[in-house]
Amino acid sequence: MDYLALYVTLKLALITTILLMIIAAPVAYLLAYYRFPGKSLLEALVYLPMALPPTVIGFYLIIVMSPKGFVGRIWETFTGGSLLFTFLGITIASIIYSIPFAVQPMKAAFSKIDRRLLEASYVLGLSKRATFLRVIIPNSLSGIAAAAVLVFLHSIGAFGVLLMVGGSIPGETKVASIAIYEAVETMNYSAAGMIALSFIPISYAFLLLINRLNEDSRT
Repeated sequence: MDYLALYVTLKLALITTILLMIIAAPVAYLLAYYRFPGKSLLEALVYLPMALPPTVIGFYLIIVMSPKGFVGRIWETFTGGSLLFTFLGITIASIIYSIPFAVQPMKAAFSKIDRRLLEASYVLGLSKRATFLRVIIPNSLSGIAAAAVLVFLHSIGAFGVLLMVGGSIPGETKVASIAIYEAVETMNYSAAGMIALSFIPISYAFLLLINRLNEDSRT
């Protein structure tokens, strides 16, 4: 059992989930409550990673994050290091790869809130920011939790995009899915089976949680 790969996987999934909850909430709020020119283009861009093959996402991330790329060049100028083949690099890749799974459930949850609650908060003198934090977020917890679960599950299962951006550096970028792939390549099926087996109870438990959250949201 490659415990180090499992550790990197869970660490990556947890960090991705936390960061995406922060990033996706205002994006979902914007898409749920505002009309503006180019809204459909922005929404399509947010959901685009869900429609693209992971290798396509990985390829363009390599282009952007390489020392000759726009982001990679800026990063290297300020830090002297590279984004590729680092934990930070695969974290960025994981965030981009999973952002649709955070925004969509949040947007759906925000859209279901009774507009009269929002109007009442404005009448009481709350600002839009205060309304978002004190009215929208508390009334959308099931949707936010569902988004967090989906992002976490999607992150632990990521493979192609992480392999392209991060390679397979033990303790740094080698996640469980890559460890399974490498074990199968070397015909070490027992090692691959042990790692694969560890995913089943985790994924099953989170799927049960999603079902429970969906049931609660209907009541």
